[in-house]
Order: sequence, then structure tokens, then C-alpha cells
Amino acid sequence: MRKQFIGNEVVTVLGTYLKECLYFTANRLGRVITKMAEDEFAASGLSPTSAFLLMAVFEKEGISQKELGEILHLQPSTVTRLIEKLIIKGLITNRVDGRLSLIYVTDKGKALEEPINECWNSLRSRYAALLGEKEGDELSLYLYKVSDRIENIE
Repeated sequence: MRKQFIGNEVVTVLGTYLKECLYFTANRLGRVITKMAEDEFAASGLSPTSAFLLMAVFEKEGISQKELGEILHLQPSTVTRLIEKLIIKGLITNRVDGRLSLIYVTDKGKALEEPINECWNSLRSRYAALLGEKEGDELSLYLYKVSDRIENIE
């Protein structure tokens, strides 16, 4: 293993590469945050992504499947799978209007609005306790802007 010295500290070259690699660091952060989110949203009986999809439908009844994909930054096939699972659970319905698939929340789904909000608040509190509330919010906003910038280049 190649090593270099920084001050009195011995640092491996691979360790330096991993710390400076956006791909590795972003994926590592993604795994850690995903685990935290899954733990917090388990109380709702939904995956974090399904819960966020449902939150979007709470906000805009009759939202199109296409718009859900745009809001959540998900591929159409992923949105379709999520919607199918939520329909099977009886949380949403889907109505076709011409070429659009419009999504509506059921009474059973509406009953999850408060528990989902509690899960979301619990997740935010959990990472705020680790990072600081302001720092967690700033990091989220910064990562969102960076993701937007990179997505819009391609």
C-alpha cells in the first residue's frame, strides 16, 4: 500500500483518493442517509421514497405520474413500480385521463399523512442532532443545487 506523510500522520494514497472522490463520498453518504431514512420511515410501513411520493400526492391531488417523476427525480419505470405498490396497499388510486395517469390519495392513504410527517420530522431531527440543524439544512440545499447542476449538464 502506498503511503504519504502529511505532517506526522501517515495517510494511504487510496485513503486520500477515496476522501477526495465525489463518487465514493456521495455514495457513502447515500448509504448512511438511506439507512437512517429507512429506520425512521419504518413506523409508517413505507419506504422513504414511497412516503415522499405519497407526500407529493397529499400536496397535489390528481398529480400526473410524469410530474411525480420530475418532482422526485425518478425514472418513469421507478415511479410506475412505486405507484403499483401503493395501489396494492390501497393508499392511492390512479385514473387515466387521455394520455395522463393521474394519482389520487385514498382515505386509507390520507390516514398516513400525520405518521409520514412525524417520520420526516424524526429523520430531520436525527441528522440535525449529528450535523446541527443549520448545517444539515445547508448541506441538503447545497447537495440539491449540485445535483441540479450536474443533471442539467447531461
